[in-house]
Amino acid sequence: MERRIKLKTLNVHITCKICRGYLIDATTVTECLHTFCKSCLVKHLEENNTCPTCNIVIHQSHPLQYISFDRTMQDIVYKLVPNLQENEMKREREFYRIRGLPCPKDILPNAGMEEEKPTPEQVAELDLHRMDEQVNVILECTAENLKSMKRRYLRLSSQATITHLKKFIAKKILDGTEKYRDIDILCSDELLGKDHTLKFVYVTRWRFKEPPLLLEYRQKLDL
Repeated sequence: MERRIKLKTLNVHITCKICRGYLIDATTVTECLHTFCKSCLVKHLEENNTCPTCNIVIHQSHPLQYISFDRTMQDIVYKLVPNLQENEMKREREFYRIRGLPCPKDILPNAGMEEEKPTPEQVAELDLHRMDEQVNVILECTAENLKSMKRRYLRLSSQATITHLKKFIAKKILDGTEKYRDIDILCSDELLGKDHTLKFVYVTRWRFKEPPLLLEYRQKLDL
């Protein structure tokens, strides 16, 4: 016999402990596995370096590099909460409309942009995200010891992370994705965390600028 469970009994597992709302862009602290809305957690970490739930120190100086988008959790939340995903998209479009900006989901590819021809493996991966919000990106090399990309313009899922881009660049100019750790990616001269999604970068670093999103890459600096 099928047993029905009331949504409120699951709320403790699918709500953000900071804003008390349902998780949006669910993001997990890798040190303790507590999950929050990404915007809530990033705002918290601008002034703190500890987990809002258990107060464990995430990292003394770079806590943002130790959080990770939790796609599985976000998919669960959207499946459990009726109309949440649709309502969130409406709010996002309204956010951009009020500010007189185009919503990234509605931006068409710029005329003249060239895209990389995907391999069969990339086609399979892209097929999983064909309904995702898309972001136009231009990649610029700022290091003399690295080659520039032959085709700098890309159109990617907004859920792609900086690590995905690093691996793509490494494959193209360093002849191997395993060398992705040798690359830094910056936006407006600010080093980007490995788990930042393109959507997060666009909203927080490129909100009042015209597309495409300009990202710069260089060889990782030795500290």
